[in-house]
Amino acid sequence: MVLVRQGSGSVVFKNIKSALRNSRTFPLLILAIPVLVVIRLISPWLLVRWGSLYSSRVGEFALSTEIWLCEQDAGINVPRQRHVDIFFMLRPISNLQLATMWKRVLRVWPNWVRTPLNRANWLIPGGAIHKISINAQHDWDTHNLLDCFPPHLTFTAEEEARGEAGLRLMGIPAGTPFICLIARDSAFLNGLSPRNWSYHNYRDNDIQNYVLAAEEIANRGYFVVRMGAKVLDAIKSDHPMVIDYATNGMRNDFMDIYIGAKCEFCISGGSGFNAVPNIFRRPIAFGNVVPLGSIWTSREQFVAITKHYWSVQDNRELTVGEIINRDIGFSYQTSDYESKGIQLIENTPEEIRDIVIELVERLKGTWQPHKDDEDLQRKFWAIFPADYKSEDGTKLHGDVRSHFGTVFLRNNRDWVQLK
Repeated sequence: MVLVRQGSGSVVFKNIKSALRNSRTFPLLILAIPVLVVIRLISPWLLVRWGSLYSSRVGEFALSTEIWLCEQDAGINVPRQRHVDIFFMLRPISNLQLATMWKRVLRVWPNWVRTPLNRANWLIPGGAIHKISINAQHDWDTHNLLDCFPPHLTFTAEEEARGEAGLRLMGIPAGTPFICLIARDSAFLNGLSPRNWSYHNYRDNDIQNYVLAAEEIANRGYFVVRMGAKVLDAIKSDHPMVIDYATNGMRNDFMDIYIGAKCEFCISGGSGFNAVPNIFRRPIAFGNVVPLGSIWTSREQFVAITKHYWSVQDNRELTVGEIINRDIGFSYQTSDYESKGIQLIENTPEEIRDIVIELVERLKGTWQPHKDDEDLQRKFWAIFPADYKSEDGTKLHGDVRSHFGTVFLRNNRDWVQLK
């Protein structure tokens, strides 16, 4: 073992002291060290790597994991030598059905192994090669991989039968198309822990603003299933084909995944749940996206619009260029908007309805563009900061393939300005 000197001591000795002081699982650490020595010795022939899945939040649990698997298929961030990968699931697990399905395609070990193995690896220098970074872009499909590879998760025959039975219990007849609807509010995070989640509430939106779109789609023959593990309010619709699955007592982890996988498409107000239909390659209409720079761009079957950025000082809505130039195109804290005097105004029911109709008609091949629609799209995407990188160097966007809401652009032509 090579000792790396740093000041008066060595990194190894400091690591040993810290491990002994902090570890409540000292016997397991002692057992892990010889295991790690063997792993190091065989690494020239077989590299053993391990890492943790982002299992505590369903969005990252679904999408980060799926994108990592797609990266392996594409040969991205894959070791050149023979290797074996091991995963752990962090507690709490956000969706038990998703955990069950990932265990079919990944090598998942018991979580109690993770801490002593990590500490032993940290104790001895040179352990970086054994760490799996779940993927290079977290839950961003920067390489447009979801449209290159089929979904990695499938349902068993028993699960298919269970899922279809669940749809019948909800009142959806066999063979009838349905879509899922999710609007993000503060109920889930506030119930997750006593932590103050208000920094996140700039993303919240009102489910009632989606009723017009839901009923429009229901009138076109689709059942609409309103999703949500915990929600503030029931959806206010008397339409017989609008089902408030989030509040009717039928919600469970299994049906969350089954509905997301089998829906014709999803209407999303920016919730992590939309990752579920996404990993099963379902189309999505995104309303109330914020920040503007985080519009999902990687798939052609996405249509999105953003919230309106209203400047209190200027007493008007900011243009696309102003949103970017005032450095709020990638703001992820409520305080960022408050400090700059920006009020985020939700999309109107009509604006949400319009993007949903656009998605439906694009999917059916009946969408009729106006003569200048393509010019408006080009103008918007020319301003959009598709080359943005986060502070850690993560690139969010690859090829831009999605559509910004066409009717929104028609109605807000002055909004698409560089300044």
